[in-house]
Amino acid sequence: MTRRNKKNLIRIVVSAVLLAAAWLIPADGVIKLLIFFVPYGLIGWDVLWNAARNIVRGQVFDENFLMALATVGAFATGDYPEAVAVMLFYQVGELFQKIAVGKSRRSIAALMDIRPDHANVIRGGEETEISPEEVAAGETILVKPGERIPLDGVIISGSTSVDTAALTGESVPRACLEGDQVVSGTVNLTSPIQVRTTSVYGESTVSRILELVENASAKKSRSERFITRFARWYTPCVVVAAALLAVVPPLVTGGGWTDWIHRGLIFLVVSCPCALVISVPLSFFGGIGGASRCGILVKGSNSLEALAKVGTVVFDKTGTLTEGRFSVSEVRPTDMSEEELLALAALTEAYSNHPIAESIISAWGGTPDKSRISSEDELPGLGIRAVVDGETVCAGNAGLMELCGAEYTSPDRAGTVVHLCRGSRYLGHIIISDAVKPDSKAAMYELHALGAKNLVMLTGDSVSVAREVGTSLGLDSIRAELLPDQKVACVEELLARKAPGSTLVFVGDGINDAPVLARSDIGIAMGALGSDAAIEAADVVLMDDKPSKVALGVRLARRTMRIVRQNIVFALGVKGVVLALSALGLTNMWVAVFADVGVAVIAILNAMRALRIPKQK
Repeated sequence: MTRRNKKNLIRIVVSAVLLAAAWLIPADGVIKLLIFFVPYGLIGWDVLWNAARNIVRGQVFDENFLMALATVGAFATGDYPEAVAVMLFYQVGELFQKIAVGKSRRSIAALMDIRPDHANVIRGGEETEISPEEVAAGETILVKPGERIPLDGVIISGSTSVDTAALTGESVPRACLEGDQVVSGTVNLTSPIQVRTTSVYGESTVSRILELVENASAKKSRSERFITRFARWYTPCVVVAAALLAVVPPLVTGGGWTDWIHRGLIFLVVSCPCALVISVPLSFFGGIGGASRCGILVKGSNSLEALAKVGTVVFDKTGTLTEGRFSVSEVRPTDMSEEELLALAALTEAYSNHPIAESIISAWGGTPDKSRISSEDELPGLGIRAVVDGETVCAGNAGLMELCGAEYTSPDRAGTVVHLCRGSRYLGHIIISDAVKPDSKAAMYELHALGAKNLVMLTGDSVSVAREVGTSLGLDSIRAELLPDQKVACVEELLARKAPGSTLVFVGDGINDAPVLARSDIGIAMGALGSDAAIEAADVVLMDDKPSKVALGVRLARRTMRIVRQNIVFALGVKGVVLALSALGLTNMWVAVFADVGVAVIAILNAMRALRIPKQK
């Protein structure tokens, strides 16, 4: 409990004791007023001050105004104990709210406590401890066991295990060897490593994630915007209604002013909208915080609300549903040896950093002599065209062969096929395999169970490979051999056909699929650990590469929306009933206190459930 909350708790306890003492002291008239005014002034001075200050500023209709008007009115009608009790229980409710909100903020702050304290930079052979903001890209830093990695980079010396739980939610450490990439915010566990930084701190993964989480509250959901508009009109309307309730009936009947004014005051206490105004944003705040604990970063409550309505989920294949780690499984030349075809393919792909190119070079086992390559051109969605030893060589898919006018042959087995031709002369093809991720099938099953009606895979790979992957995972639809612009066209077609009120989610790597991520209702970047482009492009960022996190994200979003709806229905329902009863004179101030403070506390406690992580299936 914070120091401020402790002071408020002491004030509440002292005021409650003074209220009990005032009740026991036999007094009447002005003496009774003074006796009850002492605890009232102690517990309510800040509410009265805030109400007066807001009135001067033109901000009249808020909860401070409602509480001040109701309790001062109760004093005016001689209901001293009720006036003090209403203010006392209101402050109890406020204390609960502050504790709940503070706990939520601390929980999220602890989850995102990934900001590094310092960096051990090596300059001139000497180690110096400085702020991460002072380290330039390309410098060498030393990360000792137990320290948080301060900047993104590549290990140039040493090997270790790295704890990525703060970013991905995964409890199992990752083994990192020399040459592997590491990202800021993760923790070095076992051995010292030297890292060459690849970005400055402001562009690092940890900096971007912290900025994303801090700005998430700015993007409000439709439910939050509704509550804000509702409260803006609701409060002045109930004040007018309370005034009419207090004045019109006695004017018509010619008497009973005290009774009707009392009813109007009860009406004011009940009408305070704080249960909605606080609990709904807190529910979304908790939902975003709970998701971040699982390595799911949501860029605002609007994205969380849209994710709960998912009806169509579109997946990229490579690196999303499959491992994205390619290996050569077969080499089929036409009129040269397998070694010669593989060597030529390695030369053609020498300047590419695509996983397919890396797998071909790895299978060849050598280092391509780049001096033999006079030019190289990467053709998006097709492959590579390079000039090797003065001759144009193309390596890519069937579409590239047709563009070159080469008569190619299609293999009879599944896999990613890289055809090669020199000019228009076909040289053969290489088959590359990519394994399906272990949890992809379970993720598809759970998404179907969650009500996703249409699971679609879009890929630039061959039809045979796409069909084999899609069939094994139980996908509803498969589109293969697509160029990037064709993927966008497919998503637009699916958007036009989706069920009303549902959303279309696209799941990709966030770099190659940036146009599709932007075009879909919700873009999810998968495996974005260390990917700046993914963090920028998507609405939801999964910090690891597990497809099951998509289903988990939907479950978290739907649970959050259930909590939001529960709070709205509960708060409006209870207040509506008590408002009606108070207008009929069937309630008293104590019931009004429960309808305000009690409902607010229950709604806030319910909202805090959104922070809990559900058991993963």
